[in-house]
Amino acid sequence: MAVIDIEEENKELTRQYKELLRISYRTLSDEDKKMIRQAFEIAVDAHKDQRRKSGEAYIFHPLAVARIVASEIGMDATSIAAALLHDVVEDTPYTLEDINEMFGETVTRIVDGLTKISNLKKHHNASLQAENFRKMLLTINDDVRVIIIKIADRLHNMQTMDSMRPDKQIKIASETLYIYAPLAHRIGLYNIKSELEDLGLKYTEPDVYQNIVNKLKDTKEEQDLYIADFTETIKKSLDKELLEYDIKGRPKSIFSIRRKMRSQNIPFEEVYDKFAIRIIYKSLPEQEKFLAWKIYSIVTDHFRPNPTRLRDWISSPKSTGYEALHITVMGLRGRWVEVQIRSDRMNEIAEKGYAAHYKYKEGDDGDKTLDEWLNRLQDALESQETNAIEFVEQFKLNLYNKEIFVFTPKGELKSLPKGATPLDFAFSIHTEIGLKTRGARVNGKLVPLSHELRSGDQVDIITSEHSKPNNNWLDYATTARARSKIKSSLKDEKKGVAEEGKVILMRKLRSQKISLDEKSINEMVVYFKLKTSLDLFYRVGIGTIDNKMIKEYASSRSNAFVSYFKNKMRKQPIAEHIDKDEITDKYDLLVFGKEEQKLDYTLSNCCNPIPGDPVFGFTTVKEGIKVHKQNCPNAISLQSKYSYRILTAKWIDSSARDFKADLILEGIDRMGLVNSITMEISDHMHVNMRNLNFTTHDGVFKGSITVIVQNKTHLENLIENLKKISGIEKVHRN
Repeated sequence: MAVIDIEEENKELTRQYKELLRISYRTLSDEDKKMIRQAFEIAVDAHKDQRRKSGEAYIFHPLAVARIVASEIGMDATSIAAALLHDVVEDTPYTLEDINEMFGETVTRIVDGLTKISNLKKHHNASLQAENFRKMLLTINDDVRVIIIKIADRLHNMQTMDSMRPDKQIKIASETLYIYAPLAHRIGLYNIKSELEDLGLKYTEPDVYQNIVNKLKDTKEEQDLYIADFTETIKKSLDKELLEYDIKGRPKSIFSIRRKMRSQNIPFEEVYDKFAIRIIYKSLPEQEKFLAWKIYSIVTDHFRPNPTRLRDWISSPKSTGYEALHITVMGLRGRWVEVQIRSDRMNEIAEKGYAAHYKYKEGDDGDKTLDEWLNRLQDALESQETNAIEFVEQFKLNLYNKEIFVFTPKGELKSLPKGATPLDFAFSIHTEIGLKTRGARVNGKLVPLSHELRSGDQVDIITSEHSKPNNNWLDYATTARARSKIKSSLKDEKKGVAEEGKVILMRKLRSQKISLDEKSINEMVVYFKLKTSLDLFYRVGIGTIDNKMIKEYASSRSNAFVSYFKNKMRKQPIAEHIDKDEITDKYDLLVFGKEEQKLDYTLSNCCNPIPGDPVFGFTTVKEGIKVHKQNCPNAISLQSKYSYRILTAKWIDSSARDFKADLILEGIDRMGLVNSITMEISDHMHVNMRNLNFTTHDGVFKGSITVIVQNKTHLENLIENLKKISGIEKVHRN
């Protein structure tokens, strides 16, 4: 091990501390500097005996994190102090009480949040790891600065991982790509997001990373020459308008080049937009928009624009606060080039994210900006899911999604993720509007709830007091907020059905001389291969477990299998009260296409899908339908070469599935008969109708109705009730 020169180390420490104050993005008052100095001295004392794996004194790590927080992210003195102290409570004798006494409540709250994140156990198990991420994300409720400092902490760890074991490097890099890079993106820290992604790739795919780095070095000279020629072409026109500007080339990140190579299945040489040209201009606030379009006009006078690739984030900024004009033009030598036009202020916001946005809106406006930002982030986190993996995946989806901008009927602008539907729009307005959605008009025309919205659409939601969510809504909604509210509503409805089912079950068991108690409930849960008492009551409530099945269970209690069930029961957890139980996601049926058909299939050996996995069907020539996971290694190849053979597929809970049935009605026609029939179906039986057709001839009518029911019992009850309506002679299934 190399000999450590303590004197040189102390000199370097002093130099870096002074630089921290010098490079701080915010103007620091004497009071700020005093607090930062105190935090620095406490951190030096706390970590004096600690060293990193590289041999470096540990204090250099919190100091580096504070530098990132101060300069690259641009946070305030409170954040800088908290960054310096972020490992003190976890690794040293100092306590939260000590921090509170010296620095007050805010710094203590942030340090406490960071300590909680660090204390989360690191698991290899994906679901436990996802649960830890979920807990970490929810610390945003305490103070958003916790997450911002944690991102800075992760960035420095990624920058200094060379001395770690390879397995540790891969684990930390994968974790970074999984959650920290999407978080940085959502906060608007685009530079940090790109660096995290590139460093993640460096350790997860080192050969690919190094190959792209080498090729970028080889092409740098050519790119610099291209940017110089491009600048020379438009410089004269820009100077003529007396504009103060700077033109620079921005290379695409290594990670984004890799993503493009993979998604388009092309080599490095065929990625045409490996860099963008950025024009940054000085402007007074009131002239920013005018000058941006003036520069746009000059650029497009010289180079032909691609009209489909214009992105105006000045009129409608991204939800992260990002503003710019992006245009793609046919540049020199017949090459498409992206040109980004930003003012100095816009450029700062793009690089510093929330901190710069806050700087330009001091006082009440700044506080309002922070509140809006926190509300958006909270929406992305809002979920009552018990499945941590689904929570994190859905959260990531909402973080990374591109945005569209749609209008309310009154002309207000709403930002939604790309791919959003009218249902997502309804829930973004208000939960109650979402839950009561009956239909939607887009640009004045009625559209299905699954309709994909586009930027510029005007959306009007039609509500009804009688409307309520159904399982199909989960296929239409894409945002975490909408899906969470729909699932919560469906769960509440199922609990209501389960309460009724419990009463029915008690009555039916009594006729079999069996009491509904803890023992019989546990026996039935095992007998019907369920997981909770709530599953049992719900299935009785909807009729999936009927009279015949309950009688079979009763007789099984006295046969030779009873000992088997008792043994199994001992291993089962005691069935909890109905309100505490969770309804199980029991994926036991695979259905295909929009009509959700049951078809013969076999599971593919290349990816071995299991119930619950996202899957698709592929029609083979000799072996029928083969089912593959969505992330199967062969998926991209199959979907690109044989898209006409692909079938959409999904796993569902067969007991909660709706079925389509065609009913034929015959009888004597009378005034108001159709109204009586539809009222019985919709209002009394709460059954959806898909199709309705009636004809009359000489006083006799014949009608056909397509209804959506949950099971055979549900259908039989509907048929019996329809027969009781005056004038109806026959009702039968087609």
